[in-house]
Amino acid sequence: MRIDVLTTFPEMFGDQPPAALGVSIPGRVRRAGLAEVHATDIRGFSENKHAKTDDRPFGGGPGMVMMCQPLWDAVAAVEGQDARPARRILMSPQGERLAQARVEELAASPRLLIIAGHYEGIDERVIEELSPLEISVGDYVLSSGELAAMVLIDAVLRLLPGALGDEESAGQDSFGEVTVPRGGSARLLDCPHYTKPREWRGRTVPEVLLSGDHGKIAAWRLEQRLRRTRERRPDVLGPDVP
Repeated sequence: MRIDVLTTFPEMFGDQPPAALGVSIPGRVRRAGLAEVHATDIRGFSENKHAKTDDRPFGGGPGMVMMCQPLWDAVAAVEGQDARPARRILMSPQGERLAQARVEELAASPRLLIIAGHYEGIDERVIEELSPLEISVGDYVLSSGELAAMVLIDAVLRLLPGALGDEESAGQDSFGEVTVPRGGSARLLDCPHYTKPREWRGRTVPEVLLSGDHGKIAAWRLEQRLRRTRERRPDVLGPDVP
């Protein structure tokens, strides 16, 4: 997979520690050659002698707006660097809220092109021309789209084949799709986890996890996932989930 990020802060997307995408699973994925992440500075495509990418909004008001020309030219140039078609994505608080099902879909794409917005916003005309998928990482506002882009990249990279030590790990995470009693499937929160010691501050590990009975353990974990999801995120349960 190839991921391109269009940004005014390309240094944030380094591939070496302590850069966020240079450590842990994202760093391992990149070093193993399972995915490429290329950050391109939008300022390099500005026709302004000062490399400006923004200007004051028409109609007045606070903040600055990213101009059409630098972003349009940057997209055209970067898309031309690789023959694989790029899925255009704009990180925006006005986009659809990111969910695991969307992450799984994007992880199956050969190439993503992510636009990290900045300032007060982006000129609406270039958004209309590019027609990107707009994605939000939550109902709040960040100072820029770079951190949101990193969240999306991290979520996608960990789903690539070979990214995790155990290929079953991703399916057992919160919001992984599992089969539920009475048929059907649902995206559930994860179950509780325990490790040594068996007792800590008077709290003991559930006996079923020490039983060695894998069938009982699997049933207990599913029941715990269902219970937690009902208690904490009933909104993600479908009407057919008991």
